[in-house]
Amino acid sequence: MTFTQSIGVRTYRFDDLKTLLAKASPRRSGDELAGVAAATEAERAAAKLALAAVPLRAFLSEAVIPYEDDEVTRLIVDRHSMDAFAAVSHLTVGDFRDWVLADTTGTDALIALAPGLTPEMVAAVSKLMRNQDLILAAKKRPVVTRFRNTVGLPGRMSVRLQPNHPTDDAQGIAASMIDGLMYGCGDAMIGINPASDSPLAITALLVMMDAFRERFDVPTQTCVLTHVTNTLAAMEVGAPVDLVFQSIAGTQAANASFGVSLALLHEAHEAGKSLGRGTVGNNLMYFETGQGSALSANAHHGVDQQTCETRAYAVARAFDPFLVNTVVGFIGPEYLYDGKQIIRAGLEDHFCAKLLGVPMGCDICHTNHAEADQDDMDTLLTLLGAANVNFIMGVPGADDVMLNYQSTSFHDALYVREVLGLKRAPEFEAWLQALHITDGCGRLRDEAQAPRLIEWMGAP
Repeated sequence: MTFTQSIGVRTYRFDDLKTLLAKASPRRSGDELAGVAAATEAERAAAKLALAAVPLRAFLSEAVIPYEDDEVTRLIVDRHSMDAFAAVSHLTVGDFRDWVLADTTGTDALIALAPGLTPEMVAAVSKLMRNQDLILAAKKRPVVTRFRNTVGLPGRMSVRLQPNHPTDDAQGIAASMIDGLMYGCGDAMIGINPASDSPLAITALLVMMDAFRERFDVPTQTCVLTHVTNTLAAMEVGAPVDLVFQSIAGTQAANASFGVSLALLHEAHEAGKSLGRGTVGNNLMYFETGQGSALSANAHHGVDQQTCETRAYAVARAFDPFLVNTVVGFIGPEYLYDGKQIIRAGLEDHFCAKLLGVPMGCDICHTNHAEADQDDMDTLLTLLGAANVNFIMGVPGADDVMLNYQSTSFHDALYVREVLGLKRAPEFEAWLQALHITDGCGRLRDEAQAPRLIEWMGAP
């Protein structure tokens, strides 16, 4: 299918949907690196105008990556619901934007529509939206999940407590855990990026976190962010596995570069469910994504990085995850050059995931060689808080000493809660109040039971 659009005396031609989507994307360094971006702002404007006129039905007849070549495409096509799609099947992409933003389109309509949307439809409409549109629409579409607590309720924002340590030292990790809990963080989960992939080290970290959780009856979940095959091996030796982690992407080839397939993810999902460790629900997969991952693996098939990213959410939603997050600025300036591009990408990712029914959080982060700073991260944090993001990261001092990047701190979570009135997961909020860590309004108290928590660190 070919698309043309005239601006002034010039007519622009786009040979297929894949090209049109790429040319309509807001400017970013990754698409320029891949050679798929618009050459000029005029070409970008022409592509947006042409995209706005494309019927949504066109995305069902033309795949950006062929069905026979890619299992993610097959997943998208085979799971698409024509019944759910019927509500918007008569619309163009531009009409769909107006429908999503209309006051008459509420949460129930967006929830009912999700099985009828493909990632490419959602990526397309996001390219026609301003930042405020992405925030408004995402806020209308909460995605609620449950394991030992309830995450994603409207007006609430959770935090993944990330107590990483460069040598996986148990005391160092425990100190960061207690520090984060004393600041009211950890309701999304306590999740460690291990420095080692040693099965013994991974099991030791799982046992340590679970012992702490049981000792103090913390209504949260734990995770060691290792490859899914290592988690399966830990399950086989009886390790206390709550959430099952894996990085994923939007193409079969990119997932293969991570060493995973849909079949392997299904195996891990079934294994995790068989443990029955959830108490209020059984959403247990934890996925991380990020724009540029497919391009960095040379597995993008000429598709722009934001559309590739949105396809990853189709992979995620197939396994009913507890948490998904875009590690938005982690890959580097080759893909998202500066603060402006990182902010835009974070809002796009959050909106696209929520519209598809994925419980989206964001690691609001940047590397030190990007043209970005903490002020940019403050801006994205505030905007995502307004958009009802499911969770953010809580890293001591916002500086991850193991992964060597800048994220958000325990104090940042306090800031955004205070400014926007965001509460924690209800079960976790009640636990914090019981230990006098917070008061009835969710603010920190002085008489928290820190000595009991700290004493645990020295216990045999």
